[in-house]
Amino acid sequence: MKQTPTKRYYPTPALEKGLDILELFASRPTGMTVSEVARELNRTVSEIFRMLLCLEQRGYLSQSGSKDRYYLTLQLFRMAQEHPPTKRLVSAALPVMQQLAYELRQSCHMGVIDGGHVVVLAQVDSPTPTGFYVKMGAKVDLMYAATGYVMLAHMAEDARELAIGEWTRETKRRRPADLDSHLEKIRKRGYEQRASYEITGVLNVSFPILNLRGEAIAGLTVPYVKRLHEPTPMAQVIERLEWASRQISEAMGAHPE
Repeated sequence: MKQTPTKRYYPTPALEKGLDILELFASRPTGMTVSEVARELNRTVSEIFRMLLCLEQRGYLSQSGSKDRYYLTLQLFRMAQEHPPTKRLVSAALPVMQQLAYELRQSCHMGVIDGGHVVVLAQVDSPTPTGFYVKMGAKVDLMYAATGYVMLAHMAEDARELAIGEWTRETKRRRPADLDSHLEKIRKRGYEQRASYEITGVLNVSFPILNLRGEAIAGLTVPYVKRLHEPTPMAQVIERLEWASRQISEAMGAHPE
């Protein structure tokens, strides 16, 4: 009689302990103290402290300014960028972005939040001989990027606060006093539109890329440059950028609206 092979299991206590810690922190956006982690996992403070120190040195955790709490960083997110879902996002976005750039005769780019920055994952040049563009792979300060603002406005509250917390820790700057009111305006309008923080004459227009839950996973932006000949009306930029963001969102599982 043929026997069904049994599934082998090799205990790896240290690895399991580390994964338990990461999974616990993933559900606690406000961070945790060493004693809180030890109590939740029913471990001693000394063994948890050693694990937290290791995870901090490897970049998975960071400490608060007062050194009393640990927070999960976006190291796992950066690793996930090499995972097929991120490649799927870029693959879904590029054909739409190419059509958008051709129609508007403007460049466009798509970015995601990474720590205190926005990282550009995909970029398409304007078909015109001259123009302005943001280089793929560029890192822009979260509070200096229309992409960052439109994403923050359309993120879940815990994810938004985590991103802002990362920004304050990395830049050592205070949260902008008008941030909440500005994000509320973006939510009501549905997109961000503001002059570039770095280049005079560039007007950034950005729409969110949403997932199944209606939360932002990326931002699609046109750094609009008004041409002296054959100018593209701003109303057309907004209309087609909204169309493009909706196409990519639906490809990523968002409900059609």
